[in-house]
Amino acid sequence: MKKKIPTWLIGLGLTLLVIAIPVIIFWPRQVQAQDTPRAFMPARQVHTPHTDLMRGPYETGQQVTQACLECHPEAAGQIMQTTHWTWESEPFEVAWRDEPVTIGKANQINNFCISAQGNQRQCMTCHIGYGWEERADYDFSNQLNVDCLACHADMNVYYKGQYGEPAEGVDLLAAAKSVRNPTRDNCGACHFDGGGGNGVKHGDLDESLYFPSENLDVHMGRADFLCTDCHRTKDHVIRGRMVADNMVIDPQEQVACTDCHIEQPHSDQRINAHVQSVACQTCHIPSMALKDPTKTYWDWSTAGQDIAEDHYTYLKIKGTFIYERKFLPTYTWFNGNLEYRYILGDPIAENGPTYINLPAGDIKDPSAKIFPFKIHVANQPYDTGYNYILAPITAGVDGYWTHFDWDRAFRLAEEVMGLAYSGQYGFTETWMYWPTTHMVQSKDKSLQCEACHSAEGRLDWQALGYPGDPLNWGGRFGKSSTSVQK
Repeated sequence: MKKKIPTWLIGLGLTLLVIAIPVIIFWPRQVQAQDTPRAFMPARQVHTPHTDLMRGPYETGQQVTQACLECHPEAAGQIMQTTHWTWESEPFEVAWRDEPVTIGKANQINNFCISAQGNQRQCMTCHIGYGWEERADYDFSNQLNVDCLACHADMNVYYKGQYGEPAEGVDLLAAAKSVRNPTRDNCGACHFDGGGGNGVKHGDLDESLYFPSENLDVHMGRADFLCTDCHRTKDHVIRGRMVADNMVIDPQEQVACTDCHIEQPHSDQRINAHVQSVACQTCHIPSMALKDPTKTYWDWSTAGQDIAEDHYTYLKIKGTFIYERKFLPTYTWFNGNLEYRYILGDPIAENGPTYINLPAGDIKDPSAKIFPFKIHVANQPYDTGYNYILAPITAGVDGYWTHFDWDRAFRLAEEVMGLAYSGQYGFTETWMYWPTTHMVQSKDKSLQCEACHSAEGRLDWQALGYPGDPLNWGGRFGKSSTSVQK
């Protein structure tokens, strides 16, 4: 005969069950944090139309600036504290120089247009000032030289000409009346055409971004982002520093995906496991120059020849080019700073190319992540006697573009550049790295696992410091990668 369960025991069991069920339901769990980037977007400022405020007449750009300062007395002073104005960094200590150095377009070498020094006639069409000519005494302290219209006027009615002055024929009153908050047109006028033309400098910034589709850039296309939505600005200081013109950058001065997105935004924890070592851009920018081609090679040694010209292959004043579309980035470790930046007068490399800049970081650097870059390769002039890169005077009176004589162009540059010229020159290969952060793709168009973790994967694991695919060997902070050398 079965033994009957006591009634009190049944009651106790039911009581415990009543207590346990709510506890189980409401017990804290590890829940995937919700990624709500819209909540962190800055509110766009409401703009006051200037149609009735700007009365004119204005004969010069400086007169427009004077009118601006009547209502915005602090604006010019703020601008003059930024690298948009100085084109030069604060001094840096570098290991290979005895004295601190500054870096910027104003005083250093690059490997596309080579140097702005002595070439102000053309280069200053992108400077936010007026009248910077080929002389050393440009007045950086004169507030009236600040060009407010460059960032605030409608680019359909305002554009700049030689030495940064308003272009001939510009209606300054119409430009002043058109003043508004900056748009992609204002930023793009210089940054899309940096280096002398559309897509020359950057692989992820070009004129296709004026009116992009969401397939071109999910932020600017689908969400209609303006540059200032990410490059947030306070007192005219714009976040987002260009590593090519700096050595070390404070993260507080930089733009990061985590300004709006959480650190681990994916619902799949296998993907979240990558964010410690892989930059968001690596997966979400699978290729660059998606619509307009970008320049990847520039050979100055062929300039001056009377052969057929074409913007994408050859120009007599500049030499031979290679442009590419929809091409893969180069991947390397990057912690946001530079390991090296070529300084005017540095010797060229004895073996292999001379690096104009070199991203800092390696597999053992916990702050570094695998990051996508465009590498621009050039064949540019150097002094075979002194063994350093030369910067010719190209534009302006008696520049290379007037006579196509390299020797004369280098002699003309001696005083401007402050570098002696031996009278002997050749051409040498240089590399310059450009970080890729625009042309972001939505998650359905981002890289999938096999893009990297397969026999034909795009990452060179051994070049990155791994013994092989970390899917098989383990991550850099795992047991199998702790002793791997770069």
